[in-house]
Amino acid sequence: MSGRVVIVTGTSTGVGKTVATATLASRARTDGEKVAVVKPVQTGTADGDCDAAEIQRLTGVEVHELTRLEEPLAPDTAARRAGVEIPAVAAYAPPIAALTGDNDLVLVEGAGGLLVRLDTDGGTLLDLADALLAGGTATSFVVVTAAGLGTLNHTELTVAALRARGYEPDGLIIGSWPGDPGLAERCNRVDLPRVTGVPLLFGIPEGIDNHSQPN
Repeated sequence: MSGRVVIVTGTSTGVGKTVATATLASRARTDGEKVAVVKPVQTGTADGDCDAAEIQRLTGVEVHELTRLEEPLAPDTAARRAGVEIPAVAAYAPPIAALTGDNDLVLVEGAGGLLVRLDTDGGTLLDLADALLAGGTATSFVVVTAAGLGTLNHTELTVAALRARGYEPDGLIIGSWPGDPGLAERCNRVDLPRVTGVPLLFGIPEGIDNHSQPN
């Protein structure tokens, strides 16, 4: 078996990447695929928050955390403040690639937005994707975005940054779709694929993380 890697990035923090990752994992398992999830860098562990634990709760899939930092900050900032050395982002590529040997799909959840620094040398998810591809691992991106005002700009900027490095996103996911969407949200749902040229895969109902496994 030689699986593929899909990196789940967001237009910012708090847009719903964790629930989007859980939803993608759940859907893949329903389709009969074997799935693993990786969180290369988890910050904010001192607050008791843990994306890996949430994904595990929602889906039951195997989740791997590679680096943990206590303060809820960008990883490079949290590492500098703690006075600790963290791996260069390319060092995460081999353990992630190794998981493709036993899984059809390996989902990698980023931290914050696409260009958040995951190490103290300025490495980002783009550099991780480059390292995976250089090692022969099929790698692509999904972009999680917000529903409300500002999302068109943030999403276009994220997609432009991906394309500038040679990556065409597989699709967009609205990370939290309100139960009673307003005019802006309804228009954005139509406009997001129009202005980016990237298909909208689905929207996740608001509050689904407070319930059982997403479908």
